[in-house]
Amino acid sequence: MPAKSKAQQMAAGLALSVKRGEKKKSELKGAAKEMEETMSEAELEELASGKRKGKPEHKSES
Repeated sequence: MPAKSKAQQMAAGLALSVKRGEKKKSELKGAAKEMEETMSEAELEELASGKRKGKPEHKSES
């Protein structure tokens, strides 16, 4: 499942870097922290991959 917004994609990328040990868990906030705790590395990789072009900054509430 690809990310629906740039913000979601960036949060998944940050959570993935923590899972891989590239960043400290203390650097996480909000959605990225929740993603790191609840999603597997494979799920985060799938969410973070893909192109950002054409995606909205944030997913609209509809």
